[in-house]
Amino acid sequence: MKFEWDELKRADTLRLRSLDFADADLFFDGRPVLHIPSVRKGEDRWKTIALIEGAFFVLVWMWREDVVRVISMRRAHEDEERAHRANYG
Repeated sequence: MKFEWDELKRADTLRLRSLDFADADLFFDGRPVLHIPSVRKGEDRWKTIALIEGAFFVLVWMWREDVVRVISMRRAHEDEERAHRANYG
């Protein structure tokens, strides 16, 4: 699977949240994840919630042909964590 992102946005996310878009592959490595459609500005986006190293995180992304375009990455909100737990325990 191929990934792409805006380098300036990646740098901001690293600086502000200590999260790296280069780790986006963790959301697609076979672990239990919850994919939620998240249409914005007419684009078909996805919000994926995953448990990574004991904490819940969210990746917002979209398909660009056969490439995953990373839009954002952050810690999950409480309701997102609950939704993941409701699906996977």
